[in-house]
Amino acid sequence: MAGPMPIRPRIAVDCGQTGARVRIWTPGTAHPDSTAQPDSTAQPEHTVKLPGVRTDHAVVPQVAEIVEHALNGQTLPGAELAAGVSGLTPAAAHPDELLVACAVLGVTRVALAHDSATSFLAANRFESGAVVAAGTGVVTLGVGSSTAKVDGWGMFGDAGSGYWIGRAGVDAALRAFDGRGPRTTLTRLAEAEFGPLPEIYMIVQADPLRVRRTAAFAQVVASAADAGDEVAAQILDAAADELATSVTAALHGAGWQPGDAWRVSWMGKVITGNPRLRIRFRELVMAAHPGITTDEPHGTPLDGAALLLDLPAGHPVAALVAYAGR
Repeated sequence: MAGPMPIRPRIAVDCGQTGARVRIWTPGTAHPDSTAQPDSTAQPEHTVKLPGVRTDHAVVPQVAEIVEHALNGQTLPGAELAAGVSGLTPAAAHPDELLVACAVLGVTRVALAHDSATSFLAANRFESGAVVAAGTGVVTLGVGSSTAKVDGWGMFGDAGSGYWIGRAGVDAALRAFDGRGPRTTLTRLAEAEFGPLPEIYMIVQADPLRVRRTAAFAQVVASAADAGDEVAAQILDAAADELATSVTAALHGAGWQPGDAWRVSWMGKVITGNPRLRIRFRELVMAAHPGITTDEPHGTPLDGAALLLDLPAGHPVAALVAYAGR
């Protein structure tokens, strides 16, 4: 069954570090829902792809700028705006600020949340369970009788993320170059990607996009593993172990008990685009948690962002959302 028809314009925003996407509905356009059947006529008016947010800068002004660019001179009087944002700390969640910044665009209501909340809704809708959102960074959210957010610590964590894998790949390359580690094709691949190995740390350190660039190397590591490189394969296996460990912490933090039939799913290219890692991750999670099922996500992060505006009263995720306006 398709989701409800919006009577007000809606703007859903998914802001990651690598990119942002904005989906816009206007009255008379069906509001797509992650439960919609494949033959549903529900279609968004349009979706816009834009550069992502810099988490070392204030994120709320960046979200407002993203929305402005997506509307491209258009105004939507009475619009509701829902945004899931990477790097949004509790201290930085200022929905009133976002509402003021977007008022000129017609926005009168705002729902603002960390992208772990929108990822959970996209993956599991309103069921109890956990989601791992693994892209450039990674965060895991468990939702049951309470909520539990695990990792998402940026430079101090993000274990199993694209950045974590990419950095481990470069580390392995440099260890082999020094003679401190086993031979690996990652040595040649890192030099091809970043430049001469004796200069690599200075080259990357000087690059303002070094986090994204390092995270992109995760795909090179995955390809090397697929080609039979044992060092690369060990890095992917270690990433799966880290992600499964985060799920364990999130499930227990949210109140899971052995036998509870909760659902675990995922978001992000690190898992969706890496069969080896995904298979190991699912095996580890199900072996450690009797009653748990692991399955593909119900929808996309944009679907999850839209659902911020339709959370049932009292749902645990609602406590993670900052609202402003009417």
